Amino acid sequence: MADLSHYRNIGIFAHVDAGKTTTTERILKLTGKIHKTGEVHDGESTTDFMEQEAERGITIQSAATTCFWKDHRMNIIDTPGHVDFTVEVYRSLKVLDGGIGVFCGSGGVEPQSETNWRYANESGVARVIFVNKLDRMGADFYRVIGQIKKVLGAKPVVMTLPIGIEDDFNGIIDVLEEKAYIWDETGLPENFEVCDVPEDMKELVAKYREDMIETAVEMDDDLMMSYMDGEEPSIADIKRCLRKGTRDLEFFPTFCGSAFKNKGVQLVLDGVIDYLPNPTEVDPQELTDADTGEPTGEVAKVSTDEPFRALAFKIMDDRFGALTFIRVYSGVLKKGDTILNSATGKTERIGRMVEMHANDRTELSMAHAGDILAVVGMKNVQTGHTLCSTAHPCTLEPMIFPEPVISIAVKPKDKGATEKMSIAIGKLVSEDPSFQVETDEDSGETILKGMGELHLDIKVDILKRTYGVELEVGQPQVAYRETITTPIEDSYTHKKQSGGSGQFGKIDYRIKPGEVNSGFTFKSTVVGGNVPKEFFPAIEKGFKGMMDQGPLAGYPVLDVEVELYDGGFHAVDSSAIAFEIAAKGAFRQSMPKAGPQILEPIMKVDVFTPEDHVGDVIGDLNRRRGMIKDQEAGVTGVRIKADVPLSEMFGYIGQLRTMTSGRGQFSMEFSHYAPCPNNVADKVIEEAKARNAR
Repeated sequence: MADLSHYRNIGIFAHVDAGKTTTTERILKLTGKIHKTGEVHDGESTTDFMEQEAERGITIQSAATTCFWKDHRMNIIDTPGHVDFTVEVYRSLKVLDGGIGVFCGSGGVEPQSETNWRYANESGVARVIFVNKLDRMGADFYRVIGQIKKVLGAKPVVMTLPIGIEDDFNGIIDVLEEKAYIWDETGLPENFEVCDVPEDMKELVAKYREDMIETAVEMDDDLMMSYMDGEEPSIADIKRCLRKGTRDLEFFPTFCGSAFKNKGVQLVLDGVIDYLPNPTEVDPQELTDADTGEPTGEVAKVSTDEPFRALAFKIMDDRFGALTFIRVYSGVLKKGDTILNSATGKTERIGRMVEMHANDRTELSMAHAGDILAVVGMKNVQTGHTLCSTAHPCTLEPMIFPEPVISIAVKPKDKGATEKMSIAIGKLVSEDPSFQVETDEDSGETILKGMGELHLDIKVDILKRTYGVELEVGQPQVAYRETITTPIEDSYTHKKQSGGSGQFGKIDYRIKPGEVNSGFTFKSTVVGGNVPKEFFPAIEKGFKGMMDQGPLAGYPVLDVEVELYDGGFHAVDSSAIAFEIAAKGAFRQSMPKAGPQILEPIMKVDVFTPEDHVGDVIGDLNRRRGMIKDQEAGVTGVRIKADVPLSEMFGYIGQLRTMTSGRGQFSMEFSHYAPCPNNVADKVIEEAKARNAR
C-alpha cells in the first residue's frame, strides 16, 4: 500500500488573473509531468482545455492532475477565479487537505481572493501563500503582505523574500536556510545558483527570520522555553512547528516569485511538502444521518483498513462518457467492486477508474484512502453524493450550494431541437449544481438559472458549441422574493357539505415576519384538544406549500413564522386533507393583509478603475441605486466596494469599459435580499401580472 504520509491533496485558488493556471503549468513542468509549458495568453495551458477557457483566458471548471515532487505524490486541482464559478472552488476545497493561495504582486488581495479565503476558512483547509507576478509593474511584496493581514485577517509567515522588484526581480531568499537563489537570463526554472544572502539584505532577512522563529516556537512550549533562554531551535524543529501551526490554521507560510518567469516555484513545492498536511493529518469528515442531516458522532477515518467511503464532488461529461470525480476518505476501491450510493439507495458497479491529467487519463485497477480519481460511466450519481460499501451504509457531510439569483428564458432556434436541448441541458445541470433549469408552466418556456450573466453566457455558449444547440435567449430576469412586514392574527374555517362525507377544519393562527434567513417556521401553541395533534403536519404542509407563490407577484416568500394557537374540529368530517385546505385558504386570506413587500437580490460589487475615472464610476453606481461601502487606492488604480441591486447591473461591463477607456474591471457576488423601493416594486408587480395574463 502507498504511504499516505507522502500524499498531498491540494488546490490552487485565487482571484481572476493572479496566475493560478500559469503556476499549475510551472508545477507540472518542474515535476516532469509535461515537457513544454503552454501559456494561458496563447490559449494553450494544460488545465484550461475547454474552448471557452482557451478563448477567454480564464478557468471555468476545476481541472485535476497528479504529479510527483521529491518522492511525494501531489493531487492538484486548479480552480476557477471568476466569481460566477465559486461553486467550483467551494466543492474542490471540500475534498482537499491543503491549498496554495495565489495573490498577484501588483493586484494584491482582490475580491475573489477574499471569497475563496472565506470558503477555505469555512472548510478548515490549511494553506501556503504564493505572492506571484513580482516581475509586474507596480508589484510590491510587502504591500501584499500588509493586505493579507488587514483584508483577510490572516497571519502570514514570510518564508522567502524577493531580490529586486518589477523588471529587476531576479531571485529570492530562503529566509529559514538563509540562502539566495539567483536565476540567470535564460528564464529556465532549473538555471539558478544558490549563494549567500546579499550584504544589503542581511539585516532584513535576520528580522524576518527572527519573526518566523518566534511564531514557530509558540507551537511547542519546551522549544519556546529553550529559545527564551537563548538557544536557537534546529531547522528540523522549526519546520515541525511551522507544519503544526499551518495545519491548525494559526498562520500561513508565505512564498514569493514569478510563475511566468519560472522564479520561485520550486520553493513553493517544497513548502507544500514541508508544511501542508497529508490526508491522515486532517480532521476526518463527519458522517451524518441520511434523513435529518445531523452529525452521527462518527467520522470517516482516513485508513485503508476502514470500510470504503468516498464523496462524489464533480461530474464531468467528456468524449469518453460521464466522469465522476471522487475523493476516497477511507477503505479501498477495486475495479469490478459493487458499491452503494447512499443518496439514492442504488448500487453501482465500478467499471473503469482513471487518474486524471486535465483531459488525459491513466487507467487504474484500484484506489484507496487519500486518492482523488475519476470513475467512468456511473449512472445516478450527482455532486455531493456519498459512495460507500454495501455492508456499511453511511452518509458523509453533504455540500450546500448557493441559490441562483438570475435567470433567462431560452428556446431552440430550430423547432425540432427541443429534445436535443433538454438532454444537453440535463448534462450541464448534473455537472454544475449552481446551474438550474425549470419549465415555466404558464408559458412553457425553458428557464435557465445561474449565479451571474457570465455564468449563463458560458452555459449558452457550451450548448451551442459542444452540443450543437442554437438558442434564442430572452432578457435576463431577477430572482425576486416576497416577505411580510406586519404581524396578523386571523381565523379561517373550511367547510364543505355536499353529498357523502363532509369536510371541516377551523384554524386560529398568527402570521408574523420571521428572522432574516429563517425561511418558513411553523409552531403550534394549541392547548387542549381543539385541534388534534395528528392534524398539525397537514396544517404545516398547507402553509408551506403556499410559500412558493407570494400574494403580490407570485414570487417565493421568505422569512415567515406561522403559529397555530386554536381552532375547531368535527368528530366525523375533520380530516388531514380538510385542515391542509384550511391552511391554504388561510394563507390566501391573510398574507395580503400582513404588509407584503417585494425583496430584491443585492449584489456585493467590487469595481477596479484607474484613478482619473473614480468620480464617473461612483456617480454611475449611485444612479444604479448602489450604496458605496469603501474605496481603497492601490498602485495602479482604485477599488470601489458597493452594494447594488442585481436588476441595475445588467450590461454593466460595457458601460464600465466605456467610462474607463477599457481599463475598468469588476466582479460581483450575491450578498443578501433587501426590500425594493415602491416604484421598483410596482413595476415588478405589473410585469408579473402581464406575464400571468398571457
